[in-house]
Amino acid sequence: MKKERITKVSGNELKKMEDRTHANAPVGPSLPKDFWKTAKVVYPDSPKEAVKVRYDRDVLEWFKAQGRGYQTRMNAVLRSYYEAHRDEPNVKR
Repeated sequence: MKKERITKVSGNELKKMEDRTHANAPVGPSLPKDFWKTAKVVYPDSPKEAVKVRYDRDVLEWFKAQGRGYQTRMNAVLRSYYEAHRDEPNVKR
């Protein structure tokens, strides 16, 4: 997320904001009152690396149209392909 899109809001401002929860989102379990006292940050096993890539416009627009997290979804698709083919011999083209 770009810095210019990050804003601070007060609790009252937050309460006035529109709920952006998807209508079909499942209701999650309630957290215990002391949840945040013992919560720990969990980092992925391997950090992501920023790279410049080129995608076909229609492919990129399709992923973006699905909303936030499109890069994570694209990574998941690539990972799935990688895991399905990683044991095959490398073919140079």
